[in-house]
Amino acid sequence: MTTYPTALTAGLHLLGNDDSNLHFIRGQRATALVEVGISGVVDAVIEQLHGLGAAPDYLVVTHPHADHVTGLAGLQQRFPAATVVAAPAAAGFLAHPRAVEALLADDRFMTTRLAEWGWQPGRPPVSRPPSLAGVRTVVDGETIDLGGRTLVFLETGGHSPGNLAVHVPELETVLASDSLGFRYRDGSCTPLFFTGLEPFLATLDRLESLAPAILGIGHHGPFTGGAVPGAFAAARRATRELQGRVLAHRGSDAELAEALFRETYREELTLYSQRNIRGCMGLLIRRVREAC
Repeated sequence: MTTYPTALTAGLHLLGNDDSNLHFIRGQRATALVEVGISGVVDAVIEQLHGLGAAPDYLVVTHPHADHVTGLAGLQQRFPAATVVAAPAAAGFLAHPRAVEALLADDRFMTTRLAEWGWQPGRPPVSRPPSLAGVRTVVDGETIDLGGRTLVFLETGGHSPGNLAVHVPELETVLASDSLGFRYRDGSCTPLFFTGLEPFLATLDRLESLAPAILGIGHHGPFTGGAVPGAFAAARRATRELQGRVLAHRGSDAELAEALFRETYREELTLYSQRNIRGCMGLLIRRVREAC
């Protein structure tokens, strides 16, 4: 059982909880929190940082999905001097009215769900979407030097608009967020190629080529040492299996989406609403069709 915070290596701590993993990196001159998480976990993260005697100089938004961005406002309120970092496309995604409506509904659902699981959020769900206006935007290959530890930002396709991974070469670490899909505690995974199947696979190849000793993910991680190649292999295998299943299906896509929902909507994935996951399954099917 993982305890939070926990040191993964010198200068790198895992924060949050099993359902919302955040990574804190300490350099000689500055610090960074990669992921801003769910609003219901923010107060625990603030307490964890206090226990480490630390405050982030940078808050990195890996992508604009609700479970990775609704914690931003709370962290900004507590750490107003921190610079928010995001990819250019993230702000555009959050500005879309339908995205805003879904984000607020998802945060309400996740807050309730966390409480049902015994995790008491320290605040109500967000009532307005987080703003990325005026944040520092980074492009592929851009770096931030923390002093002896470097954040290398990688634009990672396939999962979300404005999706970022972070490579910390000095720590042999890749922080991939949801770029490998959703991992259950039993080790199985569901691929999440919402913006493209082939870009998702290309991202797996790119991140694996960095040969990380530590692979941080958004949920139920991390992977270390010999487990890292297996994580990439599992994500790649799950993607190809889903692709094959979609292409072999002879019924309607709606029937297949419902079957996939019934199979995947279990245990940890019930953090999200049925509406959300049903929509995700339909989107994955469409992305497979588009790739063929």
